[in-house]
Amino acid sequence: MKNLPLVAALAAAALTITATPAVAAPPTALTNTAHLDFLLDTATPAAIDGHTTYRLAEEPELTMPWTYADARDGGTFERVGGGPLDPATGYWGQGAYNSDDIARATVVYLRHWQQTDSVASRDKAYELLRSVAYLQTDSGPNAGNVVLWMQPDGTLNPSPEPVELPDPSDSGASYWLARSLWAFGEGYAAFKNEDPEFAGFLQDRLQLGVGALERQSLDKYGQYVIADGEKVPAWLIVNGADASAEAVLGLTAYVAATRDNAAKSALKKLARGIAEMGAGDTREWPYGAIMPWAQSPSMWHAWSSQMPAALAEASIVLKDKRLLEPALADSGSFTPTLITAGGPDNAWYPTPIEKVQIAYGADSRLQSLLAVADVSGREGFDELAAIMGAWYFGNNKSGAPVYNPATGVTFDGVQADGTVNKNSGAESTIHGLLSMLALDAHPEIAERAQSVASVESQSGLSVVEAETATGGTVVTPESAWTGESQWSGGSYLSLATGESATIAAGAGSVEAVVYEPHPGTVRSKWNLGSLRSGVGKPGITEAPGALLPSVLKKPSTGADVTVKATKGTLQLDALIVRPTVSRLVLEGSGGRTELVNSASTTRAKTTVGATGERSVARIYSKTGALVDTVRLRGTGSIMLPAGGFAVVTR
Repeated sequence: MKNLPLVAALAAAALTITATPAVAAPPTALTNTAHLDFLLDTATPAAIDGHTTYRLAEEPELTMPWTYADARDGGTFERVGGGPLDPATGYWGQGAYNSDDIARATVVYLRHWQQTDSVASRDKAYELLRSVAYLQTDSGPNAGNVVLWMQPDGTLNPSPEPVELPDPSDSGASYWLARSLWAFGEGYAAFKNEDPEFAGFLQDRLQLGVGALERQSLDKYGQYVIADGEKVPAWLIVNGADASAEAVLGLTAYVAATRDNAAKSALKKLARGIAEMGAGDTREWPYGAIMPWAQSPSMWHAWSSQMPAALAEASIVLKDKRLLEPALADSGSFTPTLITAGGPDNAWYPTPIEKVQIAYGADSRLQSLLAVADVSGREGFDELAAIMGAWYFGNNKSGAPVYNPATGVTFDGVQADGTVNKNSGAESTIHGLLSMLALDAHPEIAERAQSVASVESQSGLSVVEAETATGGTVVTPESAWTGESQWSGGSYLSLATGESATIAAGAGSVEAVVYEPHPGTVRSKWNLGSLRSGVGKPGITEAPGALLPSVLKKPSTGADVTVKATKGTLQLDALIVRPTVSRLVLEGSGGRTELVNSASTTRAKTTVGATGERSVARIYSKTGALVDTVRLRGTGSIMLPAGGFAVVTR
């Protein structure tokens, strides 16, 4: 296969109902762009100040994907825009096309062209890059920023309904600015030798975007702000390690292909900020994850969580091994916890509340695992990547595939109840294809992901709602959203000083999810230990106090957990219970995969394997380093390192 993704190379109109063509991909390839091709349409925008693009006079049409595609009878789809449609004008409340999807679709076609030499994908990448550039404001006080929405006729809609922030959408730093840098950076690297004139145009536009970052985010480099009493970097794009990571993906590609010191400086600053968002350990929230949003210590989400991939790539380009350390912790500690808890949930706030799973989240986790594996050389992450990749082929709550290689359709997600959203809009299609491109570049992992994808059993992190307790008072606030996190189940248990409660919980490490106030402290005594709860000044967060898990000193043996408020009013949301060893078992035509993950601070013994079957257990540290290999005949015992994991295959 030619031209693997950057990190591997560095380390070694449209309202008609139309069926997506069932174009078969090459037999050995998973990537099929047919559905994304179907989503593409054209518009001819009018000339307006501040917006132009490469050869607009000679090539007035712009190419872009429709935002959504709603499922219709017979396996067909209807392309639709965002927000309500005004039949009189043909305009949508938001628009037909958006710069986020245009930029990410660009990356799909760029990578497909680079991996397969597809001329068609090369041409589509060229057209989409022109469209990204048109949406970028090229002059005035907002130069370098990006308008998010465009109507079907090419009219820009900088202030859509519902309102986007910033408003107007090109008035400040944004996710769409970050994603434009992703597209421009990978675009420049791809076209540098293919079409130097066009690459020069892309370079100019990337530099324009970097200039916007320098005056809106990176001007605060080296400064810190407070979030619930903790220092966090002030220079991340929209306070997000997630948005910053997508910019870093483009900047690493660009910096690797140039000697642009300004872009290299921006890359260093963003990478440092992302690295500083790593938190927790194998036992304590957030279990080594790189947190996505500086404004909340209580929120992690799967979508746009490519922080480990960004740091892995940046560590190579910048020759800075320190950047890889938080990526190893996220991949080796947090990700096995996520997988054994049920997979890439949309959000943990901090309990797994938003349990819908979408391709954006699965792709972010998959690409991060593969990038960290490629850079570190640690095969444990490749094994985890095969399990995460299996999400597309049945390792999800529905038990069914959500990607079809024959059509290129990726469904819009799996609901918490296991039902599948059969729509297939641009975002899901794009990230499904980015995952397939990554798997095609790693054929052995791809084969495992497809052939061992049926869930046999799963036991991992679980939540016990405090409202199930005996004692105390259940309180249901007007809104479950606290301003930076969310009450699990929409309610919590209130215990005034001296009041007690008893909660039935399973065996394992227990974290009490408590609203920690500011100002002041709350104290509580448990049969598993004592807690003193309180946080510092809210700073940049939306509300004083924080909803946070705190580990109780003793693990639960499975008996009831008791608690007494000894000072102040305890607001208890839930208990997070983690087995000493979490487990996921997958079956399929390709064999059996068993993942076991330790939450212990010391070595943990566990039984693995299956009766009457030979298998191999590869045991890894919490940072993915191979510790031992054990060959099994039937079941057998292995020792997991503190916080480590093992993958058993046959």
